[in-house]
Amino acid sequence: MSIETIRHLQCTVMRATGELDHVGRVRFSAHIHTVWDWSPGPVLVFDLADLVFYDSSVIGVLATAMQRMEAEPGGRIIVVRPSEHLLSVLRLTDLLSHVELRGSVEETVAELMVDAAAPSVPPPWPGGTSGVAYNP
Repeated sequence: MSIETIRHLQCTVMRATGELDHVGRVRFSAHIHTVWDWSPGPVLVFDLADLVFYDSSVIGVLATAMQRMEAEPGGRIIVVRPSEHLLSVLRLTDLLSHVELRGSVEETVAELMVDAAAPSVPPPWPGGTSGVAYNP
C-alpha cells in the first residue's frame, strides 16, 4: 500500500493506493497519527478510490480516526470518491453517519478554503430580527 499525503492550510489529504490489509492498517493508522495536527480541527480528507483491495482494515482505520476525532471540537473526516462497496460497508457499520462524502479532492479543498475565507456572520438578535431596531 502507498499513502500520498498533501498538507493544505485547511485540511490534510491522504490518498491510499494498492492493498489495505492488516499490515497496511497498522501503517495507515500510524501515518494518521503523524499528520494529525497538520490542519486545524483536524480536517482529514481520505481518498480511498484507488485501493484495489481492502478488508475490514479500512473500517479499523476510519473507526480509530473517528474515535480520536470525538475529542476534537472542530474535527472532520471527509471521504472522497467512495466506491459503492465502500459506501455499503460504511452503511452496514454505521460509520457513514460520522463522515462527510465528497466527489473530488480538488472540490473539497476549494470548498474548505472558501469556508475559511468567508467572514463570520454574527447571529441574529434575540426574537428573530437581524439587528434591526424595532420600536412599536
